[in-house]
Amino acid sequence: MNGRLHLGHTFSLSKCEFAVGYQRLKGKSCLFPFGLHCTGMPIKACADKLKREMELYGCPPEFPDEEEEEEENSGKKEEEIIIKDKAKGKKSKAAAKTGSSKYQWGIMKSLGLSDEEVVSFSEAEHWLDYFPPLAVQDLKSMGLKVDWRRSFITTNVNPYYDSFVRWQFLTLKERNKIKFGKRYTIYSPKDGQPCMDHDRQTGEGVGPQEYTLIKMKVLDPYPAKLSGLRGKNIFLVAATLRPETMFGQTNCWLRPDMKYIGFETRNGDIFICTQRAARNMSYQGFTKDNGVVPVVKELMGEEILGAALSAPFTTYKVIYALPMLTIKEDKGTGVVTSVPSDSPDDFAALRDLKKKQALRLKYGIRDEMVLPFEPVPIIEIPGYGSLCAPFVCDELKIQSQNDREKLAEAKERVYLKGFYEGVMLVDEFKGQKVQDVKKCIQKLMVDKNEAMIYMEPEKQVMSRSADECVVALCDQWYLDYGEANWKKQASECLNHLETFCEETRRNFEATLGWLQEHACSRTYGLGTRLPWDEQWLIESLSDSTIYMAYYTVAHLLQGGNLRGQGESPLGIRAHQMSKEVWDYIFFKAAPFPKTEIPKEKLDKLKEEFEFWYPVDLRVSGKDLVPNHLSYYLYNHVAMWPGQREKWPVAVRANGHLLLNSEKMSKSTGNFLTLTQAVDKFSADGMRLALADAGDTVEDANFVEAMADAGILRLYTWVEWVKEMIANRDSLRSGPANTFNDRVFASEMNAGIMKTEQNYEKMMFKEALKTGFFEFQAAKDKYRELAIEGMHRELVFQFIEVQTLLLAPICPHLCEHIWSLLGKPDSIMRASWPAAGPVDEVLIRSSQYLMEAAHDLRLRLKSYMAPVKGKKSTKEPAQKPSHCTIYVAKNYPPWQHTTLSVLRKHFQVSGGQLPDNKVIASELNTLPELKKYMKKVMPFVAMVKENLEKNGSRVLDLELEFDERAVLMENIVYLTNSLELDHIEVKFASEAEDKIKEDCCPGKPFSVFRTEPGVSVFLVNPQPSNGHFSTKMDIRQGDNRETVIRRLMKMDRGIKDLSKVKLMRFDDPVLGPRRVPVLGKEEVGKTPILEQAIFHIDLAQRHVRVTENGLTRDIGDTIVYLVH
Repeated sequence: MNGRLHLGHTFSLSKCEFAVGYQRLKGKSCLFPFGLHCTGMPIKACADKLKREMELYGCPPEFPDEEEEEEENSGKKEEEIIIKDKAKGKKSKAAAKTGSSKYQWGIMKSLGLSDEEVVSFSEAEHWLDYFPPLAVQDLKSMGLKVDWRRSFITTNVNPYYDSFVRWQFLTLKERNKIKFGKRYTIYSPKDGQPCMDHDRQTGEGVGPQEYTLIKMKVLDPYPAKLSGLRGKNIFLVAATLRPETMFGQTNCWLRPDMKYIGFETRNGDIFICTQRAARNMSYQGFTKDNGVVPVVKELMGEEILGAALSAPFTTYKVIYALPMLTIKEDKGTGVVTSVPSDSPDDFAALRDLKKKQALRLKYGIRDEMVLPFEPVPIIEIPGYGSLCAPFVCDELKIQSQNDREKLAEAKERVYLKGFYEGVMLVDEFKGQKVQDVKKCIQKLMVDKNEAMIYMEPEKQVMSRSADECVVALCDQWYLDYGEANWKKQASECLNHLETFCEETRRNFEATLGWLQEHACSRTYGLGTRLPWDEQWLIESLSDSTIYMAYYTVAHLLQGGNLRGQGESPLGIRAHQMSKEVWDYIFFKAAPFPKTEIPKEKLDKLKEEFEFWYPVDLRVSGKDLVPNHLSYYLYNHVAMWPGQREKWPVAVRANGHLLLNSEKMSKSTGNFLTLTQAVDKFSADGMRLALADAGDTVEDANFVEAMADAGILRLYTWVEWVKEMIANRDSLRSGPANTFNDRVFASEMNAGIMKTEQNYEKMMFKEALKTGFFEFQAAKDKYRELAIEGMHRELVFQFIEVQTLLLAPICPHLCEHIWSLLGKPDSIMRASWPAAGPVDEVLIRSSQYLMEAAHDLRLRLKSYMAPVKGKKSTKEPAQKPSHCTIYVAKNYPPWQHTTLSVLRKHFQVSGGQLPDNKVIASELNTLPELKKYMKKVMPFVAMVKENLEKNGSRVLDLELEFDERAVLMENIVYLTNSLELDHIEVKFASEAEDKIKEDCCPGKPFSVFRTEPGVSVFLVNPQPSNGHFSTKMDIRQGDNRETVIRRLMKMDRGIKDLSKVKLMRFDDPVLGPRRVPVLGKEEVGKTPILEQAIFHIDLAQRHVRVTENGLTRDIGDTIVYLVH
């Protein structure tokens, strides 16, 4: 807690928040507690840095100008550029918080603090008073369903939690899980203590890397630069990961322009290597005084080139130090042993020196130092022979040591294969696998004093105090995670753990594979003291592994006070919480302790723990799997070894959060705190975008445009709900049994089931998709297709279900809608909707309808488009008025035959289709397909593609629903959406051969045409109602309904067909000329009956109507009234 919570924190905790919201709806008792972790170095380091700045630069401080700083640090610049964790390519948590300021004072000012306020932060305790309450305030603003009575801050500032952690560590020590001794660990010399993951600015997850340090003795005559050290044993020391290759050494490499030092070791020998490597060695017992490098000589690489050396195990009695220009300073010792038989880099560099006399002359290398030395066969690798490096360099046509990309590829090919498949050729180890003898060879060299074990960090690690860390051999208290039985129990726990994704499980398995000791103590920072050795503090990854157990009782001990300094609701004081008391609360079989605390109070605490435990769900970033989350499993199995029912149930790991597809960074301005996000997008707008950001362990993406669009969607949804409530009585009632009513009900039920599955799997992006976006799309489709109007009961069922499905993600808005619906209780007390039956065939028939309508629109557009590429005098096609849709019950014969063959293969091979070549060769033999072969294989390709998307029903020879019936039930929708006057649906068997050929089940064929018509006026005599006169074509065979529907398309103000009355004038000539009388709009007119049929005379431009066997002229005007 050394800053405000940002969107990345919010993303992780949103997963828990959504899960709790869903599980509450499912009727479960849910406890979502939230603690504030203050243990570790960050707060103390920041406070001390602030104190130092005030001491150096005054208060308020006056910092030196940037230009002066640049001049002062120009020498350091190159080093600073390196200070990055190249492996991760991202800023650490600490660096991300600092923004662009390098002074702590500037960082504090960037938080909006005044000079007077900043001064207080030089005391670490003030941070604990300032940031935790702000975190609680920010989290409350997003509507977190947290029981805040149980919140607490860690460290010994909170006496109850301090007592709890001391109990945990006493128990672990009692059970022999904590040990003391020297071990290799990442260490910060500046801080004077081990540097754990949470103490690092860069290099989280980096551990010590073991090397074999090869001692190559410098022989007489010494190079001039070393002559002053005559009488001493001088060694060039090279760090290698491949001790088994030492039998093939031909020389040693140094970089001419690199600085080296000679330093004196504990036994008086002189080691030559880089300053960086010597610094590491000084913390590993190589020198007399820990951390002190006694430098006896500083020299450049070029000054010792040509030195004669004696190297262990090599067949050459004397080898020489030769120049290599590509040696890196940030890895190893700067001295590299050369094995050209098995290292492509060594082979290429040695070949360059042999070929290029000028290069030898430049560095004073004599011919006899290079030319006699040939690669020595030491390892046989299948496919590469006994000289794998020369073989692969020739194969890749590597010309020199400057072919960096090809050399990288060569190494990749050779090294892994060499380790796993290589067989030794050297006498003593002949026929043995490399991986089996690697350790034996290392031990042999160490025992002979020809090599030593040397460690350095796998990658660069920077502590929070900006110190480059080393590997040190330290006296430490450590948790022995490598102990076989403990590891086995942790693996058993993992076997039963729900991880929601395989990658997370694999990461856990890999961690449990390599995890050994973990230092749990340090001397600097904030935290709890080790109860048996109080000079040590318990580090931040170790005091927060079973804190979930503390949540179950925290509210009864602390009474809602974060620091545990208030009055305890049970009247229990922190000093009364002895180890035996904690044992009684958390261990089922523990006896009642000797204590002043009444039994009923302790039983109350015990009851709380037993009711809530185990932890059903823990959510964290995926970067915590190799440390914090693995320790969480280990510590639970250690504390409750015989109570598997108390072991963790599920861990959900998520990726990092990008903001607008880029990494969050204060320095670039691409950064949002939780409070900024709530201010900018509202709580529910932010929550919606967080749910949509991503579900997997891959990095998620919070897109601001999505948050904006989400707010708009939510607003539109609320407004529509209000509109439906206001117009409730105008919605259709009666039986909800039309085609689209039934489809909508089925789609709602399917949506409930899919969304429930997604919430169960914690796939919130998918839950949002099925439970909001697709759910809304189903409603919009229903609104569009239901020409007769939406059904009231279905509309309000939809509103209620939609509100419940969205409630875990957007609770505030859903609570508002719940109240608009007149619900007496909060939505927090509602239940998850029960899904009714789902008719999948009906839903697919509706999808078919939408696809058919889309296809018809495309065909209509094509029909209307002018002919491309032909200079034609023809005018563009006139807009059609009629359409005939042809549907096929069966496939054309050639498609039927092809599908039958595919069905047979699919059934025989258990749901797979063979390769196209196999299918083609079989179809070629069928005589009935001979003339269709050009069409057959494209048809097969289309079927295969649809099979992947839609499953085996694609191979059915007939549709599972009545295609014609679906189209007929929706004929009014199709007619209106295509703006046609009439559509008829016929079977393809009634059509000509070309149509039969192009028409198959599920793929209707359409023919458009324009029917002639005679124009009439439609007049509305009603005053002040917004309906006006219009002109319309009447076509042969029209009836009253088609005329009214055509009118409704022209006058959008008419919503209901049944409210319109059509009338003709009794006198078709004089009637239209008379002035209408107010209130007597129907005088002199006769209603046109439902069964009336219109006839047109194109020659005379006359319209007649036939009713009850009588035909009458209607003139040029029809009257319509809207009631």
